[in-house]
Amino acid sequence: MTTATLERGRITARVPLTVQETLEMAASLTGATLNQFVVQTALREAERIIAQERVIRMSAREAQAFLAALETPLPPNAALKAALDDYVARRDDQTGSLDWAPRPKRL
Repeated sequence: MTTATLERGRITARVPLTVQETLEMAASLTGATLNQFVVQTALREAERIIAQERVIRMSAREAQAFLAALETPLPPNAALKAALDDYVARRDDQTGSLDWAPRPKRL
């Protein structure tokens, strides 16, 4: 029977002795080794931060205003028109139009 091996990375950290002692105490209180405690705690915090940065939270009122702005955008102002004119001029494009298409998704 063959067992699959997981690829593993290594994380090391040099910390003051007081930090190490605090982590060791917390690990022992939870019944985990220091390594287990540090990895579990760091992973939980990393997942929380990633979720926090990926999700936009809005009140119902803010969501309504956001959707309304998407459905009926404001007309371009003078600054936006000037930026577009500058961009078109820099392209050295004969057509004067933008031929933009999204990049294909990477698989």
